[in-house]
Amino acid sequence: MKEKLMEELTPLLSEVGVKIYDISFEKEDGVDTLFIKIDSDKEVDTDLCTMVSNIVNPVIDKLDLINEEYVLDICSKGEDNE
Repeated sequence: MKEKLMEELTPLLSEVGVKIYDISFEKEDGVDTLFIKIDSDKEVDTDLCTMVSNIVNPVIDKLDLINEEYVLDICSKGEDNE
């Protein structure tokens, strides 16, 4: 799943100056969550995460890789990962 998402999303996000740092699917507080950690030369703020979410959501739905309900979490790669 991770490889397919990277393959589909990387070109779309690079058009808006965003790089995917990591993709993972795990449980957080008992909820299935798809984490997409991003990086950009611009500040990764709420507006950028919302824009990325609007780009990736239709692609994820079209690929139909996840059969159960899940939460999509777009976030910065974080300072610890530099």
